[in-house]
Amino acid sequence: MKPEHSTTEQELLAHYDLLADSLFRHCYFRTNDREVAKDIIQDTFIKSWQYVKKGKRIENIKAFLYKVTNNLIVDWSRKKKEISLNYLMDQGFDASFTEQTKIEAIVESKQILLVLNQLDPKYRDAIVFRYIDDLTPKEIAAITGETENVISVRIHRGLNQVRELLPQEI
Repeated sequence: MKPEHSTTEQELLAHYDLLADSLFRHCYFRTNDREVAKDIIQDTFIKSWQYVKKGKRIENIKAFLYKVTNNLIVDWSRKKKEISLNYLMDQGFDASFTEQTKIEAIVESKQILLVLNQLDPKYRDAIVFRYIDDLTPKEIAAITGETENVISVRIHRGLNQVRELLPQEI
């Protein structure tokens, strides 16, 4: 027996158009790697498409897509390997910057990323979902499986930690 309402392929495609950019931003902030983020978003929609093709029901497609993305990020982080700077330089990577404006343009974002990476993952995730992805606590709760209250507390505590860790000049 088929469910009353099953997400169609057309609905999934429409949500791709609506959410791909915000999912990419979320993924990029979590992985700090543009290519990895692109791959994860592609995998998110492939897995979602396969899920829909099986006739399975998706109640909240936005929460579903973020949950799939999050699971793929967790999988990626478990198997990622660190690459040394020496190895990158041997492969032709130039670590020197010649343009002052490039440095100034990324300093603040790098400092913020460093601070976010120092947070407990549950606080970091809540902050990224809320302020980078612009999701409500209710949407975050649907993605993570936590209550709205738990999410609100994590956002509050995460912000307090961010304030403590950020340099005063930012």
